[in-house]
Amino acid sequence: MTGARIPGMEYTRVAVGEAEYLTALAGSGPPVLLLHGFPQTHYCWRGVVAALAEHHLVVAADIRGYGETSAPPGGPRGEGYSKREMGRDLFDLMGQLEHPRFAVVGHDRGARVAYRMALDLPDRVERLAVLNVVPTVDQFERMGAGVSLGYWPWFLFAQPAPFPERLLSGSAELVLRFAFDSWAERPEAIGPDAVAAYAAVLDDATAASMCADYRASFWLDRAHDDADRRAGRRIDCPVLVLTGAAEAQLADAGEVWSRWAGEVSAATVPGGHFIPEEAPDQLAAALSEFLG
Repeated sequence: MTGARIPGMEYTRVAVGEAEYLTALAGSGPPVLLLHGFPQTHYCWRGVVAALAEHHLVVAADIRGYGETSAPPGGPRGEGYSKREMGRDLFDLMGQLEHPRFAVVGHDRGARVAYRMALDLPDRVERLAVLNVVPTVDQFERMGAGVSLGYWPWFLFAQPAPFPERLLSGSAELVLRFAFDSWAERPEAIGPDAVAAYAAVLDDATAASMCADYRASFWLDRAHDDADRRAGRRIDCPVLVLTGAAEAQLADAGEVWSRWAGEVSAATVPGGHFIPEEAPDQLAAALSEFLG
């Protein structure tokens, strides 16, 4: 299967253990790794890459098991898809590309991988930008309120296999369109072509990986975060926290992240959850200023 490509990027495949990562590169300069979220692929960065590539080497990868990155299925609790394991894969990938130190920008699920990378190997992450998330342990603690209706994948996809996999792969376009329509302030920013591009690479294997990702957050990632919080472990590098202005439930994201890092700047950009597509120009400007 072949998904959409971002014009101006060069594509390669990088083998990491039993996985093979679809990786796109553009520009030159200090490296920055872009990590997408659910239910998307690296294609979500298409409106941001050109601006960042003016001064940086941009690396955009489909994260483990998503899109065109192939990987073995996860264990019953998402083993293989913990954000710690996914981060180790990406450190290996960047090492193979000869970039031992780099900045990381993550949106949604990709942001959970990105901040785990900064916690686990701080000497390799120079700067961290997280888009529309708070740490996983904090997220679970706040999901008892009414806004939790919007976080339905956290519990639906964490159910035992094969129930959620069959729901997801059997109704891929319906799930995608519902997510984009309900989480975005401007769903039209993710048009039919983009939805079709994401649907084209959402097959049975991808659905299994997505569910493993959410199972890992329920069973593994939350525990890893809790252990770090109890130990007082913090993120050393500068952190940029960006949220969509319409995501009112994340209005305190900067305050939450200040408990996890010493140098935090927070801002909002227009749009809802999918700000790489809803506000690409504003996002690119904020990232360019932060990355330097």
